[in-house]
Amino acid sequence: MNRALRIGTRDSALALWQAKTLQERLLELGISAELVPIKSQGDLNLEQPLYDMGITGIFTKTLDIALLNKDIDLAIHSMKDVPTKLPKGIVQAAVLERGPVRDIIVWKNSMAKAKETKTIATGSLRRKAQWKMQNPQDKIVPLRGNIQTRLKKLQEEDWDGAIFAEAALHRLKIKNEIIEPLDQLLPAPAQGALMVVCRLEDEDIAQQLTLLNDREAEVCAQVERDFLSTLEGGCTAPIGAYAYCDHDTVHFSGGLYSLKGGAPQEIKKSFAKKEAREMGETLAKELLQQGGDALMKEFKKGHA
Repeated sequence: MNRALRIGTRDSALALWQAKTLQERLLELGISAELVPIKSQGDLNLEQPLYDMGITGIFTKTLDIALLNKDIDLAIHSMKDVPTKLPKGIVQAAVLERGPVRDIIVWKNSMAKAKETKTIATGSLRRKAQWKMQNPQDKIVPLRGNIQTRLKKLQEEDWDGAIFAEAALHRLKIKNEIIEPLDQLLPAPAQGALMVVCRLEDEDIAQQLTLLNDREAEVCAQVERDFLSTLEGGCTAPIGAYAYCDHDTVHFSGGLYSLKGGAPQEIKKSFAKKEAREMGETLAKELLQQGGDALMKEFKKGHA
């Protein structure tokens, strides 16, 4: 292909970092690319929580449309924001090497962590459910916007801390904050992973992108997304999942959490990497059978 490939991207600092990373990786292969910033509906409406907006893939939908309309050739997404079923005509072409996976909390100041009752900001039902399970006395408030906006709100509002994905702060090199890892929170499925998509018909582009694919990240993220898809949770339900490879073995942890303070349903299992294709679905079905089905019904009833 003679012309430069067009990479669609949201115009937030983090999305631009992702797009520039893809651009640099393509350049290493001798493929030129240019960035095409596009506003998404998720960026325009910062007041309403994502789980109340009723739109699947709110951060990816605008780029999907641009891709199908041939206004762009590629898009790169934070994989945890991508619906488990891609739109017709769009394919996953590569998963880049995975970044940090866990959640972290940014404290407002050094005294906030020591308070007996805290106000914690997050726009994620998964984070809310897990935090309240361990800290039932705390108050959770919604938080939207890009990373810089959320950090600014934390300082301006009467809040004690805000929860973020570690990968986001790591990629933007944000270090001058009071940060604590939250190893006790199970991350979102595919958190820290980046997915590159293109049109199904562009087989030559898809073939070039396979050179960027990190097989280990692809396998682990797919197990997590299959687990999510089988639970029928969508990307806003209180579901966590994390898989990692140790040589030829995959270690998996998954969980479904109650928004009403009930007991969570969790599952852990190790299996051979060659079995990974079926295991996300299998483990989700096990979780449903051991009590997860009641939790999913509780969630769907509350968000009907």
